[in-house]
Amino acid sequence: MHSKTRFQAMTDQIETASEMDAEDSLRSFRDLFAVPVGGDGNELIYFTGNSLGLMPKKTPEYIAQDLRDWEKLGVEGHLHAKNPWLPYHEFVTEPMARVVGALPIEVVAMNSLTVNLHLMMVSFYRPTRERYKIIIEKGAFPSDQYAIESQIRFHAHNAEGVTTNYSWPLSERSAGGDAENQTPGYSWPLEEKSPTAATLIELMPRPGESTLHTEDILETIEREGDHVALILLGGVNYYTGQAFDMKAITEAGHKKGCVVGFDCAHAAGNLELKLHDWDVDFAAWCSYKYLNAGPGGIAGIFVHERHARSFDLPRFAGWWGHEKETRFLMGPEFKPLAGAEGWQISNPPIFQLAALRASLEIFDQAGTSNLRAKSEKLTGYLQFLLDQIGDDRISVITPREPSHRGCQLSIRVKNADKSLFEKIATRGVFADWREPDVIRVAPAPMYNSFDDVYRFTEILADCLE
Repeated sequence: MHSKTRFQAMTDQIETASEMDAEDSLRSFRDLFAVPVGGDGNELIYFTGNSLGLMPKKTPEYIAQDLRDWEKLGVEGHLHAKNPWLPYHEFVTEPMARVVGALPIEVVAMNSLTVNLHLMMVSFYRPTRERYKIIIEKGAFPSDQYAIESQIRFHAHNAEGVTTNYSWPLSERSAGGDAENQTPGYSWPLEEKSPTAATLIELMPRPGESTLHTEDILETIEREGDHVALILLGGVNYYTGQAFDMKAITEAGHKKGCVVGFDCAHAAGNLELKLHDWDVDFAAWCSYKYLNAGPGGIAGIFVHERHARSFDLPRFAGWWGHEKETRFLMGPEFKPLAGAEGWQISNPPIFQLAALRASLEIFDQAGTSNLRAKSEKLTGYLQFLLDQIGDDRISVITPREPSHRGCQLSIRVKNADKSLFEKIATRGVFADWREPDVIRVAPAPMYNSFDDVYRFTEILADCLE
C-alpha cells in the first residue's frame, strides 16, 4: 500500500487522538514531568519509560533539599534534616507498598535489582535432594539468567565440598517434606553432567510463536512441581512485553509445594499488582523504569508477611537489617527486623530515595487503577493504528489481549534491520531496539498522550517507505 494511502487512512484518527486526550482525566500529570524537546523547541515522543522513566520536575528540588541539609548540618542531618536521613527509607514504604499491592511490612527500598534477587534466593532457594529445580522463562532478562545460574553453581559447589557444608531450614510447604529432608552437604543428582542442565527448567513458546501460554506454564508446574524448589519469572517479559498471570502461577506453584517469586522490573508502576493478595512469596524490582526514580535508582523488595518473622531463614545479614531499638548498641548478635526490612544490609543512598519519593507522590495522586485503565487505552489505540497502516511486514509480538500485556508493544518488521529504528529516532522518537529485530515502544500513561501515539505511528508509516 502506498504511503499516501496509509496516511489518508490514518488522518481520520487525528481528531480521535485529540478527543481522547481532551477526555483523559490524567492528562495534567504530563506537566509534572520534564519531557525532552527537540531543536525546534517542540516535545519529542518519549516511549522508553520501560528503560528509563522521565524525571519528575520536583526531583531536583527534593535532592537539593538534602544537599542543603548536608551542607548546613553535616552528620546531624541524620536526625535534624528537613527529612531526617536515619528513617528516610520509611518515607517511601507506604506509597511503594500501594504501587505493588502490599502491606507496609512487606516492602523496603534497598540495593539494586539483581543484588536483591540474589538476596532473595539466599533465603528462598533451598534445594534438597528431591526438590532442587528452578522454573524460569527461556527469554528471561539476561541478568536474571546469570543470577539464577550462578546460584545453581554455588549450591552445586557447596554439594561438592568446595564450600562449607550447611543445612537449609526447610518449611513444610517449601520443602515438600519433613525434617529428614534437611540434608547437610546436599549433593546434586550424580547422573547429571551439569548442575545447571539438571536444575533449570526453561519455559519456551510453542513453535512459531513468540509468547507463552498460561496453560503451558501451569502444565509445566503440575508436571515438574514435585522436584521444583523455586519458580522465578518476570512479571512482564522485557522483550515481548507479555504480562504473566502471577496469581494463577503462584496458586499452581504453592499447590505443588514450590516457592514462587517474581522479578517485577517491568511490572512495578506498569501493572496493577496485588502481591499480598496473590500470596507471592517474594518479589524484587528496580525503580528507574516506570517508577521514574532516575538512572540506577534504588530498588525494592517484597516479602510476604507470613515470612515476616521467619528468622530461621538463611539470609546475608547486615547492620541495617538489625532491630532498630538496639542497632546502635553495636552488639555482636544479629537480630533481624520483622518483615522486609530485616533483609536490609546497609543504610540506603539518600539522594536516590529523594528521587523515588518525588515520583511515588505522583503515583499516589494518579492512582494505579487509573493509570492501568489509561495504559490499556493507549496500547489499544497504538495497536489499532498499526493495523490501519495496512503493511503486512508489521507484526506485534506482544499479546493483543490488554490483560496479558503492560504498556509496551514490541514491534517486528519483516526484513527490516536496525536502520529502521535509527530512522524513526532521527524523526524525534525515543524507542529502543532489542536484538535481533524488535522495536520496543512503551507509551507510559503517567506522561504520554494519545497524540504521542498518533504521531509515532505516522512517523513509522512514513519511514517504512
